[in-house]
Amino acid sequence: MESNRQRIEEFKDELASMDLRPPEDANERLWLIAGMVLPVLGLIAILIGWWGASGTAYPAEQFPYLISGGVLGLGLIIAGAALFVRYSLTRYVRFWLIRMVYEQRAQADRSVEVLQNIESILRAATRSRQKVD
Repeated sequence: MESNRQRIEEFKDELASMDLRPPEDANERLWLIAGMVLPVLGLIAILIGWWGASGTAYPAEQFPYLISGGVLGLGLIIAGAALFVRYSLTRYVRFWLIRMVYEQRAQADRSVEVLQNIESILRAATRSRQKVD
C-alpha cells in the first residue's frame, strides 16, 4: 500500500513537471462563456428581426430584416454552439486522459502486487521442496 502512495506522489510530480495548463485557464473559460452567450445573442437578433419584419406587410420591406436578424442570428447561434462544444470537450477529454493514466497506474500497481504474491508463493514452494529432498 505504501508503494501505491509513492506512485501517486510520483504521478503528481510528473504532472507538475509537464507544465500543463490548468483546466481553469482564463482564455479557455472566456471562450466557453462566449460559447454560451453567442446563441442567446443570436436568438435576440432573430427576435428583433422578426419584430421588425412583422411591422410591414410588404415582402420587399421584410427582406432586410430577414437578412440582418435571421442570418446574423443563425450565424451567432452556430458559432456559439461550436465554441461551447469545442471547449466543453477539451475540458472533458483532459479530465478523461488524466483519469485514464491514473487508472492504468493503479492497475499496474495491482498487477505488480499480484506478481509479487505469486513470486513469494513460488519461492516458499521451492524452499519446501528443497527441504524435502
